[in-house]
Amino acid sequence: AQTDIFTTCECSKYAFPGSEGGLSDCAVSENPYSSPQPHSPRQHSTSCPGRAYRHTSSSSSSEQSCRNNSVTAKAKGRIYGHGITASYGEMCYHDNSLVSASLEALIQHLVPTVDYYPDRSYVFTFLLSSRLFLHPYELMTRVCHLCVEQQRSGDALLDKIRFREVAPKLVQLLTEWTETFPYDFRDERMMRCLKDMTHHVARGDEVTMQQMTQRLIKRLSALGQYEEAVAALNAVALERPASLKSKQASGQRSDVMSVCDDPFILAQQLTHIELDRLSFIGPEEFIQSFAMKDPLENHKGFFRKRKTSNLEAYINWFNRLSYLVATEICMPVKKKHRARIIEFFIDVAQECFNIGNFNSLMAIITGMNMSPVARLRKTWSKVNTDKFEILEHQMDPSSNFSNYRTALRGATQRSETAHSSQEKIVIPFFSLLIKDIYFLNEGCASRLPNGHINFEKLWELAKQVSEFLVWRQVICPFDRDRRILQYLVTTPVFSEDELHLASYESEGPENNMEKDSRRSLR
Repeated sequence: AQTDIFTTCECSKYAFPGSEGGLSDCAVSENPYSSPQPHSPRQHSTSCPGRAYRHTSSSSSSEQSCRNNSVTAKAKGRIYGHGITASYGEMCYHDNSLVSASLEALIQHLVPTVDYYPDRSYVFTFLLSSRLFLHPYELMTRVCHLCVEQQRSGDALLDKIRFREVAPKLVQLLTEWTETFPYDFRDERMMRCLKDMTHHVARGDEVTMQQMTQRLIKRLSALGQYEEAVAALNAVALERPASLKSKQASGQRSDVMSVCDDPFILAQQLTHIELDRLSFIGPEEFIQSFAMKDPLENHKGFFRKRKTSNLEAYINWFNRLSYLVATEICMPVKKKHRARIIEFFIDVAQECFNIGNFNSLMAIITGMNMSPVARLRKTWSKVNTDKFEILEHQMDPSSNFSNYRTALRGATQRSETAHSSQEKIVIPFFSLLIKDIYFLNEGCASRLPNGHINFEKLWELAKQVSEFLVWRQVICPFDRDRRILQYLVTTPVFSEDELHLASYESEGPENNMEKDSRRSLR
C-alpha cells in the first residue's frame, strides 16, 4: 500500500506558494540558468563518454583556469581530429572545455582571487557534484581557507588589505552557494563557517553577508515547515482507520466529479500541486540519492538526514494521484457512473498534456492501467477510448519513451519562447528524469584511471539538473480552488487490496485466480 504524503491549504500556511501566508517571497531563488549563460550546461549538450565542447568566454580563459599550481606549467597539447586536447598541470581541457582534473585542482579552481572569479556554470556544476567525493562542509572549509591563505604575505596589515580586496568575490561565491544549495546549510558546521567568514570581510561586505544569511535562514525555515507538515500529515494518514474496506462503507464519500466536473479546472489544480512540490526539491537531492555509494569518511549521517526527503515526497504524490484515480473509478456502484469517471479522467489527462504537466498525465494513465481498473471489461466497453489510446501512445515506454521525449522537447521549446506564463509550464515525468540521472551516474565512471575526476560526466549531470531548475521556478498562473485542492490532497484512497475488493464487487471474478484472490481479500 502506498503512503499518503501531502500538503493542504487548511493545515499549513505555506502549503501552496503564492496563497495567503505562502512563500511567494521566499520560495525559490532565481536560477542562474533560467536564461542562456555563456557557459550554461543547458547551452552545450555534452555526452558521456565523449568530449564536451564548452567554449570559454575569452581566449585567455583556459590560461586563467590554470593558475596557482599549474600556472607556470607549460601546456602540453595534442590534436585529435578537429579538436585540441591540452593539459595544464592537473587540469585537462579539450577545445577549451574542462574534461578532467584532480580533486585538489578542482577545489582550487573554485577559489576566487582579486582578478579571477570562476564561471557560474563551473560553480554550479562543481557544487552540485562535488558531494560525490567530499562532504559540502569539507569543501566550504577548504575553499574559505585557501581564499584566506592566498592573501598571506607575512605582513598582517597588507594581508588584511589584500583579503578585503578579494572578499566581495568570496561573498559572491557564498551567495551563489546559499541560494542554489540552501539544504547544505542545514549542517550547523556550514552555518558556523558562514558566520566566521562574516567576521573576516570589510564592513560593506559584512552587511551583504548578513543579508545573505537572513535570506538563507528564511528559506531554510520555509523548507523545514514544509517538511514537518508533510511528515505530520503522513503520520495522520497512517493512523487513519481502514474505513474504505468496501463500497458500502464508502457510500457517503464524495467523488471527484461532485467537487469538480470541469477537466480543465482539475488539470489546473493538479498543476498547482505539481509546481508546489517541485519548488521544494533541492538540486542536490538528485546527486545525494546515490552519493552514499562513495565513502564519505565520518560524514555519512549528513546524507541520511533529510537526504532526499522532498524528492521522495514528490514521488509519493505521483503514487497517491495514481491510487486516487483508481479509487474514483472503482468506487461507484453503477457501471455507467464508472464509465463517466473514466471518460472524465481521460479528459483531465488530455488537459494535463496540453498544459505541459506530464507528471500528472502519467500518474492518471498509471492509475487507469492498474489491474483493478483494467479488468473492468464491462465498464470499459461503455467508454470511448480513442483519446486514451492517443495519450497512452504519447507516454509509451518503448524506445526509451521516445514519444514522450519528443513531446517534452516540444514543451521545452514552447517554454523558452513563451508569450504567456501558461506556455512556460513544463512538468516532466519525474520518475523518468530520476532514472536518466541515475543511469548517467551508473554508466559513467566518476574517476578516470589516472585518478582524475571525470568532469565531462559532471557537466552532463549539471546540464540535466539545471534544466529541472528552470522548470521548477515557474509560477503557476491558474487561479486556485481551495476546495478542489483540499480534495485532491486529503481525500482517502483505497489501498491495493481495497482496490481489488472494490473491483470484484463492481464486476465479479472471471476465472479461478480472481475467485481465489477475492476469497483471500475477504
